[in-house]
Amino acid sequence: MELELRHLRVLCTIADTGSVGRAAAVLGASQPATSTQLRRIEAHLGAPLFERTTTGVAPTGFGVEVLAAARDVLARADGLGRRATAGLSPAGRELRLAATNSPVLPGLLARVRSRLPELRITVSSVYRSSDIVELLEQGVLDAAIAVDYPGMELRHSDAVAIRGIVTEPTFVALAAGHRLRRCTEVALADLADEPWFVTPDDGAGWPGVFFGACAAAGFAPATVHEFLGDRAELQDMIAAGLGVSTVQATARPLSAVVIKPLAGTPLRTRYLLAWRPAAVGGELVETLFEAAAAAYRDLAEASPHFQAWAARTYWGARP
Repeated sequence: MELELRHLRVLCTIADTGSVGRAAAVLGASQPATSTQLRRIEAHLGAPLFERTTTGVAPTGFGVEVLAAARDVLARADGLGRRATAGLSPAGRELRLAATNSPVLPGLLARVRSRLPELRITVSSVYRSSDIVELLEQGVLDAAIAVDYPGMELRHSDAVAIRGIVTEPTFVALAAGHRLRRCTEVALADLADEPWFVTPDDGAGWPGVFFGACAAAGFAPATVHEFLGDRAELQDMIAAGLGVSTVQATARPLSAVVIKPLAGTPLRTRYLLAWRPAAVGGELVETLFEAAAAAYRDLAEASPHFQAWAARTYWGARP
């Protein structure tokens, strides 16, 4: 068997949808055929690329590496024959970009501005991903970074396109003096009696997925503080022992805070690139996507707790 572009597209579609069945529907194939094709690709590469989760599938550590290479190959193949300015409107075009609470935005902006200095970019912060979709559909925005959760794909009309950037595990932030500070991983059930800082409804399934994970672990949080504010302020309150909070896996802890993986990875978040195809062409979409993916890779590589988790969970088991 030789890997072809169609095989790479299958892998990326499975990763983007978080499910072999949903990927099959997107690809216009049957689920058994897509499953068989995935098994053949994995047999060819010599290691599993996806693992089953409670809501579908997620990439293994080896799968993350293969997907990154696959996306790079597909982006280059899709770009062949395109004019350098494809996807850009006339000179002086302003790209209206929004982002939810995403760590990739600074790196994305830096890369896009370096590659397309003639493109004017205005940025707005929109917390709820459902609001982002609405603003895109209304033509108020051109592109955005949003989120959803495996098994709860963000709803949108045909006027909006989405593409998964990365699906990452959710970690937990504890005070540096917390009783569980020396644990390699923290079981969600072991935090049943803790006060929680929880961000409000994001229009994509949060905090429902959090409370669902708590219920699956056998408890309901006794105390919940709704918080939507500065990351440093949140960590200050955690450091003071006022509660714990889920955080992004690549979050940078303060000296008085430790960030730990949750045992079994009960929560995952998918970062998305969303755009209006009527306003943003293929070349610009690829530029935005590649910039976002590269920004996330930089964050992951600079995060010791994320690297330790990935090495322990995936890479250490790789043949």
